[in-house]
Amino acid sequence: MSLSSRSKVGFLLSLISFVVLAGVLVMNLAFQRPAAHAASTDVLVSNGSPSTPFPRNKQNEPAIAVNANHPNILVAGSNDEVDLAPCVGNSCPFTPGVGVSGIYFSSDSGTSWTQPTYTGWSARSGTPGVGPIGTLPKYFESGLVSDGDPGLAFGPSPDASGHFSWSNGSRLYYSNLTSNFPGMQTFKGFEAIAVSRTDDVAAAAAGSADAWMNPVLVSKQSSTTFSDKEQVWADNASSSPFFGNVYLCWASFRGQEISPNAAPAPLIVAVSRDGGQTWTQHQITAAANNGQIQPLDGCTIRTDSKGNVYVFGVGTDPTTKQHFEYLVPSTNGGQNWGRPILIPGALTHPGEFDPVQGRPVQDGVAGARNDLTWAPSVDIANGAPMGSDATNRIVLTYVSGTTAAPHVVFRESTDGGTTWSVPRNIETPGDFGYYTAPAISPNGSDVYVVYNAFTTPFQPTTSTPRSLVGVVLHADVASGGTSAFTEIHRGLPGDPRGSSANSLTDEFLGDYVYAAATRTYGAAVWNDVRNATDCPAVDAWRESLQNGGSVPKPAPGTDCPPTFGNSDIFGG
Repeated sequence: MSLSSRSKVGFLLSLISFVVLAGVLVMNLAFQRPAAHAASTDVLVSNGSPSTPFPRNKQNEPAIAVNANHPNILVAGSNDEVDLAPCVGNSCPFTPGVGVSGIYFSSDSGTSWTQPTYTGWSARSGTPGVGPIGTLPKYFESGLVSDGDPGLAFGPSPDASGHFSWSNGSRLYYSNLTSNFPGMQTFKGFEAIAVSRTDDVAAAAAGSADAWMNPVLVSKQSSTTFSDKEQVWADNASSSPFFGNVYLCWASFRGQEISPNAAPAPLIVAVSRDGGQTWTQHQITAAANNGQIQPLDGCTIRTDSKGNVYVFGVGTDPTTKQHFEYLVPSTNGGQNWGRPILIPGALTHPGEFDPVQGRPVQDGVAGARNDLTWAPSVDIANGAPMGSDATNRIVLTYVSGTTAAPHVVFRESTDGGTTWSVPRNIETPGDFGYYTAPAISPNGSDVYVVYNAFTTPFQPTTSTPRSLVGVVLHADVASGGTSAFTEIHRGLPGDPRGSSANSLTDEFLGDYVYAAATRTYGAAVWNDVRNATDCPAVDAWRESLQNGGSVPKPAPGTDCPPTFGNSDIFGG
């Protein structure tokens, strides 16, 4: 979810059964693949973002991409509030016009990271104006605001005639939500989808805004449209007849900001065949009403070595009213789309309803939302960059279960999604699964799964400690399928009470985690709160909101430890 979509989410939660969680921090971890699959250490990725004050120290909702043609190159993104104004007393709002789409680069397989500084609309000093930013450039100049919810993908660059080849170089695509800069109407509606692109990652990492092309608005907008939860993918296997195509999926909420009774939300896919400059939009699901059934949401999109496109989302079976993962395929490069295919195996959403947020939480009262905990995360062994050694195995993970037993579930398909393996729970014993994502090596030999987990059960009061951790698993793939998973990394735990929504009413940890894989290592990003410090004054106020008490709202700058709210992106 975008950082600016709180009104939409609050409405959704009152209509949709259990789709809620939050985002506080972001981490990246690159794992070499020695014979014993030993664990790696981790390093701060968001090293341009401070540890204090709140909310400048807040990062969440991570994404990561690897350049298949140069697998030492990784790029990560997050919702990064580095450029926002510090709190004034007990008010910590999003500064109008300031972007939050953070960007980080690694040229050594995740061993070290750079967060560049550009120029744009900034409020780091407390006064908004043109100044240093640690987020995507050229949005302010385009009459836009980068609103986070990052998606990242590498593909080949086109030449002057529009022909795609890895010999032309690599193009990075960064999709995110965007809103109009205050006082301007660059597009209609409340929130749109935009894509930034660069063919010169080295220059972009060094802080050159000129390395980036101007952002392209992709979503078709009406005056009532709120576009949300997007993901981008580039067909990166040269064996594909649609090599170089770029695909972008999102949910298009039509009218929910105008009326609580107007909430149709079809799933949209846009296709670009010219390197992201122009896009053709397709509605691939019905515009279902959230009050009756949940339309497909939390989309993810991938391609195999033959150019087949697979879009996944979580939604409601209109007959049984149960929830399932769904697959929507295209066999002709996104020109036409099939009907949604239900993947057998009903889902349940963990969580307890939080009356203050109006949505379920999983770790305890006033906890972090878990909207998309059951949304599908997918990867395909498509043999990129050439496609010659592809197995086209599809791996799928999600979280499903009860609040007392939320499981990290793994499934796979070897026949293009026609049949699927039986769901199996793969989390380490004692972990309460929160968000998860898989990655499979291009040749299909190794699977990595990252997940966030709480290691404490649901807490009925804000006064007791809680624990959140990031975990990475690995499994070899044999002819019979993916073997048992082994834990290869466990990050340092932290107390999620030290995270916060800008309103201070609850924790905030984001809506997803992410992973990528090469033939020699895996990389993962997750929400992490090891450097966040709990604030007893905030805990007491949050508890008071829950029970109707009269505790005054605290001021983080004077009533809390300096690193309250701190969330980071780590890597290794």
